[in-house]
Amino acid sequence: MTGQIPDRPHVAIRFSAAEIAARVDEMAADLAAKLPADTLVVSVLKGSFVFAADLIRALSRAGANWSMDFVTLSSYGTGTQTTGNVRIVRDIVDDVRGRDVLLVDDILESGLTLSFAKNLMKERGAHRVWICTLLDKPHKRRAPLEADFTGFRAGDEFLVGYGLDWAHRFRGLPYIGVVEKAA
Repeated sequence: MTGQIPDRPHVAIRFSAAEIAARVDEMAADLAAKLPADTLVVSVLKGSFVFAADLIRALSRAGANWSMDFVTLSSYGTGTQTTGNVRIVRDIVDDVRGRDVLLVDDILESGLTLSFAKNLMKERGAHRVWICTLLDKPHKRRAPLEADFTGFRAGDEFLVGYGLDWAHRFRGLPYIGVVEKAA
């Protein structure tokens, strides 16, 4: 979907709040079983903040009380398509040298932003960099990258809610949906 946000948008539910909560718990159990106890979780902002918050709480319930940091990267601006130029808006604070790092993002589409983040962590000396995304759109890939842990595969639709936005709107929806024009 391109252009302006409809005056009276309707958002059709694609993944419900209950489906998301159940999948996040499953992912946390899998992560806690497979990754080292001193893993550093790095949330890629802004889109991943809701998913990352729920995931870190689910990890704690699964017995993985990992430290967390944040990086803000930008390649979209207010548009719906990546510009292809990734820039660091806010950098992490923690030292990643010798550590396993779990990059957490809301969606893997082009792969450009997460490739940039993964390479950045490796250049800084991370032992291993894992990628965890709530959504994957493999048909949109422009960089050779796959997530190690994925919540859901999505089609070629523009999704909002649960942290995903359209021009900084709709992030607060408790589900993931598709914006449709009002009838």
